[in-house]
Amino acid sequence: MKKSVTLIILITIIIAFGGAMYYLYQKNSEDPIIYETEKPSTQTIIRKTVATGSILPLEEVLIKPNISGVIEEVYVEGGDYVKSGDLLAKIKVVPNLNALNDSRNAIAEARIALDDQKRNLDRQTSLFEKGVISKVDLERAQLSFDQARQSYNAANKRYDIVKTGTTAGFRNAANTLIRSTVTGMVLEVPVEVGNQVIESNNFNEGTTIAAIADVEKMIFEGKVDESEVGKIKEDLPLEITVGAIEDQIFDAVLDYIAPKGNVENGAIQFEIKGTLSKKDTVFIRAGLSANASIILDRADSVLALKEALIQFDPETKAPFVEIATGDQEFERRDVELGISDGIFVEVKSGISETDSVKVWNAIKPENFGS
Repeated sequence: MKKSVTLIILITIIIAFGGAMYYLYQKNSEDPIIYETEKPSTQTIIRKTVATGSILPLEEVLIKPNISGVIEEVYVEGGDYVKSGDLLAKIKVVPNLNALNDSRNAIAEARIALDDQKRNLDRQTSLFEKGVISKVDLERAQLSFDQARQSYNAANKRYDIVKTGTTAGFRNAANTLIRSTVTGMVLEVPVEVGNQVIESNNFNEGTTIAAIADVEKMIFEGKVDESEVGKIKEDLPLEITVGAIEDQIFDAVLDYIAPKGNVENGAIQFEIKGTLSKKDTVFIRAGLSANASIILDRADSVLALKEALIQFDPETKAPFVEIATGDQEFERRDVELGISDGIFVEVKSGISETDSVKVWNAIKPENFGS
């Protein structure tokens, strides 16, 4: 019995010893971890945030009629350059029946008054020739007749204006002729011949005949999220990229940040505007979608490292790197960091351009299909 127990113990010891030797053999046969190194480089680091929006004219003027009617002729189209006072369209007036009837009645009343004053003037003239009345009475009769004639002529002109939109002596100032009030490019003409238009007044904004703007003065109008609005301020530089214009960056300056945000798709968005420094060789069409990179901070030609090489002390959270001192030998070096663009980070002190920094978090490549 004792011999059996002793034998079992010996076998167990031999197996345990053999397993330990095999484990040590496996450990020794594994390839040692070899850390690569990278050197710092000189970089221009830009910290920025991005806003989406579109390119719009600084000032866009909507031309509206002062009289209702039907478009009879259109003289311009989108893309045309016009000067202030140039003719854009002509309107054919469709008179209002009530106004037309009232103006006819006014003519009839003015005609009755004129005939009455004419008879009175003839009577007063006959009496004056007979020496019955004084010259003052005759002049009063003449004045009343002249006033009645003027009222009659005015009633006829009002009738012409109601019926046709203009009258004799006012052709250049006719309400039926729609002229540009500014100099610029015609962006759009949303009406066609035959369309009915409504006049602009205190109760109605009226129908737009044409939209005109100075395309040499363009702005970027976009929106930023509430999480970014606290990082930006007015007069920051912008870099504008337009989707429809490849390989072109337009400089701009942030002019406006809305004091109040609006809820859009469950997020608070703040409107921003920036004036473009337009390039004369490139034509930017109004309404093109664009992105604006808002430059929050910039460091030109500074010593930089990839952010992936930076380590942080688990207790103090202070940044540090490991510098190669020999073959696979490294020492810790505390560093002072500056701005980061998410890939590179500025290193203000702690290392030099000649130092080799340990790539401590390199990912081992996986073997597929082996």
